[in-house]
Amino acid sequence: MVVYKDNTGKVISMKTRYRTIYKMGEDEILIKKSRFIGYAMPVETEDEAIKFIEEIKTKHRDATHNVYAYVLGEDNNIQRYSDDGEPSGTAGIPALEVIKKEDLRNVAVVVTRYFGGKKLGTGGLIRAYTKGAKIGLEAGVIIDKILFRKVKVRIDYTLYGMVENYLINKGIYIEDTIFDDAVNLILYIEYEKDEKFRDTIRELTNGTGIIDDIGEEYLSISDGKILK
Repeated sequence: MVVYKDNTGKVISMKTRYRTIYKMGEDEILIKKSRFIGYAMPVETEDEAIKFIEEIKTKHRDATHNVYAYVLGEDNNIQRYSDDGEPSGTAGIPALEVIKKEDLRNVAVVVTRYFGGKKLGTGGLIRAYTKGAKIGLEAGVIIDKILFRKVKVRIDYTLYGMVENYLINKGIYIEDTIFDDAVNLILYIEYEKDEKFRDTIRELTNGTGIIDDIGEEYLSISDGKILK
């Protein structure tokens, strides 16, 4: 958790990492002739979640059910769901539990059902809506959102090879390299590793390297790689 004050003096806290999905996901399964279509979407606000749900409902206005669930906030303090006519506890809650079990934040799911003529029973419905939410989330690609500092490191040309080798070995993301009368490296450093990084640069450059902060940004990480 990072705690700091903004320019008004208000204390702000934010997680340095959390799990969510990368993009809108869509997939479907057929269970006893009923068609279940799972949708998932990363959202930042409740208005975005509601808009996404309404778009899916409009797209599938002829469906038997459009069940939804969403969670928002650093601690998932906003949680909503709807069974949309299915027996209570058999649809919306199972979809919500999938999101919570994956420890995801800022995510909305909709599971659309076209009834195939065969009843699934309570247990069957729970399993079907659980699966529908899961395949939608998987299609959206589950990722880690990690807080990075974006910095510019300015070094002498004679130090470039050594510093570049260090950055590559540590897997530090180099966004750009600008050459003028010195070498300017635009880098992303994980917030939690920032202090150690600065110490290393000072050591490698014998204190001559200049580090300027550009900003902070959450980047999407999947299997240790940055998705841009």
